[in-house]
Amino acid sequence: MAAELTATPLLAVLVAALAALAVLTVFASLAGLSGRDLVRARLGHVDAAASGRDLELAEPFFDRVIRPVVGHLRGVADRLTSRQRLGRTELRLSRAGSPANMRPLDFVAFKLALTGGGGGAALLLPGIAGNGIVGVLLASLIVGGGLIGPELWLNRRIRTRQRRILLALPDTLDLLTISVRAGLSFDGALARVVEKTSGPLSDEFRRALNEVRVGRLRRETLRDVAARAEVPALSNFIGAIIQAEQLGVPIGKVLQVQSDQLRIERRQRAEELAAKAPIKMLFPLIGCIFPSMFIVLLGPAVILLLLMGTG
Repeated sequence: MAAELTATPLLAVLVAALAALAVLTVFASLAGLSGRDLVRARLGHVDAAASGRDLELAEPFFDRVIRPVVGHLRGVADRLTSRQRLGRTELRLSRAGSPANMRPLDFVAFKLALTGGGGGAALLLPGIAGNGIVGVLLASLIVGGGLIGPELWLNRRIRTRQRRILLALPDTLDLLTISVRAGLSFDGALARVVEKTSGPLSDEFRRALNEVRVGRLRRETLRDVAARAEVPALSNFIGAIIQAEQLGVPIGKVLQVQSDQLRIERRQRAEELAAKAPIKMLFPLIGCIFPSMFIVLLGPAVILLLLMGTG
C-alpha cells in the first residue's frame, strides 16, 4: 500500500514534467515561427523596395528625370501659351505619333526647361560668362537652341512618320483590295490589315476602327486619319473611299483604281530618285575621291620636281 502511494506521486510528477515540456516545446516552436516570419517579412520589405527601385530604374530617362521637371513648369507654360498655339502643337504632336505620350503643355514646358536650363548653365560657366559680349552671344545661341531645337526635332519626327506612311500605303492598299475581293467588308478588311501589318499607318487604322466601334461615323474617323497624317496620297485615297460610300459605288472597284494609281506614283518616285542619284554622287566625288586620286597620281611627280629643284 505504501509502495502504491509512493508510486502515485512519482507518476504525477512525471506526467506534470512531460506536460510542462510539451508546453515549453509548443511555445518555443511558436516563438521560432514568429521570429522566422518577422525575418521573412523584413526581407520581403527589402525585396519590395529593391524591386521598386529596379522598376523605377527600368523606366526611360525621360519619364524618370525630364517628365517631373516638365510637370512643375506646366502651369507656367499654360499661362504663357495661347489656346490656338496649344491646338496647333497638339495637331503636330499627333502627326508625329505622340512621342513619349507628350501633351501640348508638356512640349511647351519641355522647351521652357531646355531654354532656362541651357541659359542658366551658359551664364554660370566661367569660360562663357567672363568673355563679355562673346559670352552673351554664346548664351543667346544656347537659349535659341533650347527654343528651336525641340521644334526641329518634332518636324523631323513628322517628316519621318509621313514618309513611313507613304511607303507603306501601296502594300496596305493591295491587302485591302484582296481582302474586299475575298468577301470581307471594308471594316473587316481594315481589321485584317491592322492584324497583319505594323507601323504608323496600321496604328492610324487601328485607332479609326476603335472609334468606329464606339459609335463614330466611319467617314469622320477616316477624315481624322487624313488630317493627322497629312499625306497627300492617303488623303486622296480616303477622299475616294468617302465619295464611293456616299454615291454607292462598289468599294472593290475604287480600291483597285487607287491601288493602280499608287503603284504608278511609287514607280515615278523611284525614277525621280534614280535621276537625282548622279547629282548627289557628284559632291562626294569632287570632295573625297578626286583629291585622293590627285595625290596618288601627281604626288611622285611633285616630289621629283622638288628634288630636282633642290639639286
